[in-house]
Formats: sequence, C-alpha cells, structure tokens
Amino acid sequence: MTGQGNVTTERMDGAAAVGAASTFRLIYAEAFAGPPYFETGEAVAAAFRRFPRQARRPGFRAALARTGDGEPVGAAYGHLVPAGTPWWRELTEPVPEAMSREDGRRTFGLMELAVREKWRGQGVARRLHATLLGGLTAERVLLNVHPASGPASAAYRSWGYRKVGEGRPGGESAGLHDVMLLDLGRRLSGRTPRTPHLG
Repeated sequence: MTGQGNVTTERMDGAAAVGAASTFRLIYAEAFAGPPYFETGEAVAAAFRRFPRQARRPGFRAALARTGDGEPVGAAYGHLVPAGTPWWRELTEPVPEAMSREDGRRTFGLMELAVREKWRGQGVARRLHATLLGGLTAERVLLNVHPASGPASAAYRSWGYRKVGEGRPGGESAGLHDVMLLDLGRRLSGRTPRTPHLG
C-alpha cells in the first residue's frame, strides 16, 4: 500500500477486487459519465456483470485509491492478454506478427484506469498506474484509449506508451479507439516519465 497526501493506493487480487466491486463501479460510473464516453447506467451495469469474470482471468490485478477516511478516489485494473486474443485482430490495419504475438504471459492488458473528477490533476492516476504495474513480470502493457480523451492520451504518452494503431474493441459496431503499447523493459532501463495531467 502506498500513499501521498491524504490519498492511499492499494493493489488487490481478483478476490479482493470482486469484494470491492461496488466501489469500483461507483468510480467507473462517475468517471465515464461525461464526454467523450457518456456511459449510461445500462452500460455500467453490463460492465460490472462482466467484472467477476474478468477478475478470474490469469494475472488479474487491480489498484484502488481512497482518502484517509475511505472515500473512493480512483481505480485501475487489468489482466494478462491470452494467446489467441481478438485484441490485435480488431485493429483497422494489421501490425507485424512480432508485435501481435501473444502467449498468455507476454502482455498485460490495462482494461480501465479512472479517477473521480474532483481528484484529477493531483497525480492520482500516475500513482494508480504505478501501483497496478509494480512487480509485473510481463514484457509490456496494452490498452485502448478514446481518441477524444486528450488528458488520458497525454498521460499515457508521458508514461512511455506509444500509439501502435487504431481499433474497434468489441467489433465493428464499437467506436474507434487508439491502441497504445508500453514496453516495460524500456521503461525500466532508466527512462523517467513526466508527471501527466490525467489525475
């Protein structure tokens, strides 16, 4: 568990995250209610019907940020990307096989990273990201980000992510997202990221 100021971040395994699912849901619903996401109550409910199943995936881990008196501030979670994942097939343009190859251990998929509005701009997202990835043995991290979410994209770039393509997560009916990749070996070789503006 790590802390700064009045906010503490804690890493959780799948069982602990499911036990705190209502807290993750509160953060998710608030963080993604506005533009460019406009998540409806129905969409939030669907996301958290999937949450227990996601939490059982290999390599699942989560991070939760709270104030000293327990108020939820932000959350992040993800899991290892399995071999045969559709993630790379959802890109609008193919990438080299050397990039898309997955074996169930190579890549960690960052599914969500969210900070409630009144705590943004205070470094919470950066701390959540660091807590979530601490001790990770995967080579890299993969994520999708909405292209209209400027602060999120800027934060990911400041942490060392690079855009490798565009994709429609979930199929052709989904909106177009930027697909970004972080090489953990490069990050750990001495590169120090700048403080982002996301949270």
